[in-house]
Amino acid sequence: MEFFTNLVDWFSSTGIHTQILDVDVVGLFTNPWFIVPFGILIGYMLFKQQWRDLVIIAICIAVWWVSGTPYMGSLIVNGEIQIEKILPIIFGGAAALGLIIYLLFGRSD
Repeated sequence: MEFFTNLVDWFSSTGIHTQILDVDVVGLFTNPWFIVPFGILIGYMLFKQQWRDLVIIAICIAVWWVSGTPYMGSLIVNGEIQIEKILPIIFGGAAALGLIIYLLFGRSD
């Protein structure tokens, strides 16, 4: 149990969570130091026809985008999770996770 406590303390001390929350999406996708290598990666995957990896990247970007919407900010009201709002998120996350698991393990290329 001490290991997990140390791990949580380390994660809190790094400040990664606040850095992820403070990402400037418009600034990120207009920064040439990000968009050029990202575009090259996508172009290479299209050239090599790595559709599975492209779909996984698209799902990750979609989850990141959805996590920043006002809907996600309204899930907790007065310290309580709104069950009627969290259920679509749970089912959507399960569907995305199921698709990723299917793409990675369920079929062969």
